[in-house]
This record gives sequence, C-alpha cells and structure tokens, in this order.
Amino acid sequence: MLDPLVDEYVQADHHDPALLFTAAYNEFAGPVCGYLRARGVDDPEAVTQDVFLALYPRLDTLQGGLQGAKTLLFSIAHARMVDHYRRRERRPEPAPYEVETDTRRAPSAEDQAFGAGSLGVTELLHGVADDYREVLALRVVADLSVEETAAIMGKSQGAVKQLQRRALGALKKRALLRNGSE
Repeated sequence: MLDPLVDEYVQADHHDPALLFTAAYNEFAGPVCGYLRARGVDDPEAVTQDVFLALYPRLDTLQGGLQGAKTLLFSIAHARMVDHYRRRERRPEPAPYEVETDTRRAPSAEDQAFGAGSLGVTELLHGVADDYREVLALRVVADLSVEETAAIMGKSQGAVKQLQRRALGALKKRALLRNGSE
C-alpha cells in the first residue's frame, strides 16, 4: 500500500517538487537508511539525511517522477557509502590507551607546570576560612557582583569587599609559602 502523499503525487498531473520530495522521503527514507546500515556506514541516519539534502536541489531537473527519484536517491546513497569507506581508509584506526603498556617516564604537563606533589587551587582553598572560600567562590568563580554576593551571604557590601581582600591576601600568603618551601 502506498503512502497517501505518494498516492497524491502519482495521481497529480503537474510536477510539484515539494510534493515529490515529501513523497520520496516518505517512501524511500527507510530503505535508504537500511541500505546504508547494511553496507556498514557508521552513522546511517545522518548519511540518509545528507542523501535527501543532495536530492532536493536536483528535483527541478529530475526526470521519471518517483521512480527517477528512487534511482537518484540510491545513486547518491551509494556514492556517500563509497566516500565513507574512502575516508575510513585514509584515517588511521584509533588505538585505546592502556596504562600498563605505556613505557614513557616523562612527567605530566601538570606536574611540570605546578611541580610534582604541589597543592592545587582546591587544596589552597581548603586551608582558608569558610567565609573566605564562600566569597571567592561567589565573586571569582560565579562572577557575581558585590551586591549579589552581599545579598547571598547576608553581609553588607563593605564586609564582602573586606572579606574578598583578606581572602585573596590569605591565598597569596599560602601560595608564597608553598613556593618558597619547594
């Protein structure tokens, strides 16, 4: 049984590209996707959409109605499938990383930048008072204004500014002590 839109297109006397496209999509999207899936294309749904996008600009010059659309669709699908395999041949297969087989002994970029075993920002923040952590999280991380931070913390704007200044000073002192002890 034909789709009602396909039936309408078959019975229509004039060439309507929009109706032809809709009828072709309704009738052949599933088979095109099935063809691509059976041929092993990685993402058959996406390639099916590409096939129909390639069909659309050709509808004005298409001969043969729905049967012509079918022939053209499967020609485009075949070409996309060939392109898929050509790309796959040129691209190396990704190999999974296995820690056990990694013989490199170079330090990580993080260790080189911050020093092995050094405290990170999170560890630095754990060493300061709760109010300092809160004001830094709201002002620096969340990028809230002094007014918004004061409303959240239930403090005056002046108190928030003072807390922020003291928190940054405490972090600076801890960072200098850490760097000086290495």
